[in-house]
Amino acid sequence: DGYSQLSAYERKRLKNITENAKFFAALKLHESAARLHQIASKRQSHVTKRAKRKKAEDETVRRRSMRLQRVAPSGIPMPEMPAQPEAVEYSQVPAGPLPMVPEDQMENSKLTEDLLTTWMRISEVLLVTITNVLMMLSRYQDSLNSMVLSEDNIKKVVKYRVCSMAIHPSESVVFVAAGDKSGQIGLWNVNSKSEEGAHVFTPHNYLVSCMHFSPFNPAQLLSLSNDTLRCGDVTRAVFDEICRSEENLSSFDFLEDNASTAVVGHWDGNVAIVDRRTPGTSSELSADIGFKRTRTVHVHPVNKQYFIAAGSTDVCIYDVRYLKSNGNKPVSSLKGHTKSVASAYFSPVTGNRVVTVCADDKLRHNNNTGRWLTRFRAIWDPKQEDCFVVGSMERPRQIQVFQDTGKLLHSFYNLDCLGSVCSINVVHPSKNILVGGNSSGRLHVF
Repeated sequence: DGYSQLSAYERKRLKNITENAKFFAALKLHESAARLHQIASKRQSHVTKRAKRKKAEDETVRRRSMRLQRVAPSGIPMPEMPAQPEAVEYSQVPAGPLPMVPEDQMENSKLTEDLLTTWMRISEVLLVTITNVLMMLSRYQDSLNSMVLSEDNIKKVVKYRVCSMAIHPSESVVFVAAGDKSGQIGLWNVNSKSEEGAHVFTPHNYLVSCMHFSPFNPAQLLSLSNDTLRCGDVTRAVFDEICRSEENLSSFDFLEDNASTAVVGHWDGNVAIVDRRTPGTSSELSADIGFKRTRTVHVHPVNKQYFIAAGSTDVCIYDVRYLKSNGNKPVSSLKGHTKSVASAYFSPVTGNRVVTVCADDKLRHNNNTGRWLTRFRAIWDPKQEDCFVVGSMERPRQIQVFQDTGKLLHSFYNLDCLGSVCSINVVHPSKNILVGGNSSGRLHVF
C-alpha cells in the first residue's frame, strides 16, 4: 500500500485524514460562499458595541485631595509614579449565536468576506501526505535554522495582550487566530500582504484563554473565555454558543477526533464534560478533581480516555470514563513542582512525555513573566515527539526550542524585528512555521 513503513498510529492517522477529506468534498462548502457574502454584508444592528469612555468635559468635576493630585502639603509636586497600562474597556457581548461581523467594519464587508472565504476554501479538503513524522535531530535543527522573521510577517492582530493562539492546518495558506485579554479574536491571513490582511471580531466578554481549530472540520474555530465556549463556523458566518457557565472557564481540549465532546477546565479547580450534540449550553458533568485551580487540560493523543490537568502545584492524569461529581482519584500524579504550574501537555505522537511550565524556573529557564505578560506555556512541536517551544525572558528577546533532555536546540530571534517577549506560541502541524504573540497584540511569524 506504499505505507508499510509507517507505524500503526500513523496508518490510522492517514486513514482518518483521507476519510475526512472525502467528507469535506461531499459537503461542497464552496457553495456557501455566496451565502457568506449575503450574511456578512448585512448591517447587524443588534450587535452590541463597546461602551465608549465619556469625554472629560461631560464628566462632573470632582474635588481631589492634595494626595491624589500628588502635591505635597508644601505645594511642591511629588515625583511621578511609573506609568501603568490603560484599563481595558471590555465589550458587552450578548448570549447566544453572534454574527461574524468585525469590530472595525459595519458597512463595507468586501475585505471581511475575502478573509472568511479564504478560511472556508482552505478548510474544504486537507490531504496531508504522511511520510516520516519524526525527523532525525540533525535534520530537525537544520529546519529550525532555516526559519526566519521578516518585517512583512509581523502584524498587530488584536488590540490587547495575546492570551491564546491557533494556526490553521492548511499547507497552502498561513492562517492564524489570536485571542486577547478583552475578548477579541483576530483572524490573519499571513499570505495576504495588504494592510487589511487581518480582521478583529468580539465574540467574548473576557479574556480568550484557549482556542483550537476543529481537527475534524477546520472551518470551525472553537474559543473559550471565562463564561462561554463558542464555535466560530465560517460556513454560516456565526459564532455559536456551545457551553455557558457561571463558573470561570480556563481551558478545553477535544476528547474525540470528531470534536463532538470536550473536557473543560474551571479556574476554581473543577473540570466539566461538554457534548456538542446535546441541546442547550450546559455541561454533561461537573467533576471535583481536588484542585484549587485548574489552568490547563490536555487529552492524550492516542488513549483519549486520559487527560492531564495542571494548576497550583498539581499535575495529575485522570481517566474520563470514571469521572464523577466528587471523590475523583488521579491515575497518576506528577510530583516535584514547588510553585504554581502554568501548563502541562502530552507529547504529540505517543503521549509518553509531559512538558510543564512552573514558576519554580526549572531547566534554568526564567518563567517569571510578571503581572503584565501572559504566563508562558511550553508547547510540543507537533512534528517532533521530543522537542518543545517556549517563550523566554532572555535578551535579546527570543523564543526557545528545547529537547526533552533539557538541551537548548535553537533560539528564534531577530535584533531588528523582535524586541518583545512572546509568551504564547503556536507551531504549524506539518510546515516549518512558528508564530509568537506578545503583550501588545502583535504576532511574529517565523
